Amino acid sequence: MTLAEQTVDAAHLGLSRLHFPVTTLGPGKRLGIWFQGCSIRCPGCISADTWRAPQERIAAPDLVAQIAPWLAACDGVTISGGEPFDQPEALHALLQCLRAERDTNVLVYSGHPWEALQPHLGQMSGLIDALISEPFVQEAPNTLALRGSDNQRLHCLTPRGQALFAGYERAQADGQRHFDLMLDAQGTVWLAGIPGRGDMQRLQALLQADGHRAHTTEAPDRNLCTTPR
Repeated sequence: MTLAEQTVDAAHLGLSRLHFPVTTLGPGKRLGIWFQGCSIRCPGCISADTWRAPQERIAAPDLVAQIAPWLAACDGVTISGGEPFDQPEALHALLQCLRAERDTNVLVYSGHPWEALQPHLGQMSGLIDALISEPFVQEAPNTLALRGSDNQRLHCLTPRGQALFAGYERAQADGQRHFDLMLDAQGTVWLAGIPGRGDMQRLQALLQADGHRAHTTEAPDRNLCTTPR
């Protein structure tokens, strides 16, 4: 592969899935973009299906052109994964294209520590309104809004981010947890949101007891997390 080909490939993102509207990952009806591929592989991650390397990639301008109708109708964009910052050039290109298409608020999830993200965030200044950082910790409490474990940190990076997301620096009771239901072309049902501890296994057991085929993408234990980072 030539240097030019490597540069082009780095600016193409590995995409897991898209959904609109998402109402569980930030304020309003949001456009959800999930990156494919994750080097962190937190034990207990509910999206272990997004860990593997992407098989196909798409250029950011082409993706934004495809989602333009949703982008025009959404109240904001939430980018998750997978791990978006494992593809920093592609993430940067996507953020720039999103801003060029519509100046809406953007929330990004990352499992990397805040301090490790600083070189990338310096290049993306003004493109991300709010960021949730730090790896998911399966043994940590699970009480804070928008976060899978309470060690994760919410950062409001712009005045707009402060206005929209500062109110999420609060506890969230189990009864306040909700999910968005998604259906793909193959008839597979996906849930978007942040479950409480054991919620997905309980749901799986209930569906199986009722005669349905059901499995969870949650990593069950640390044995799934042996791939070197």
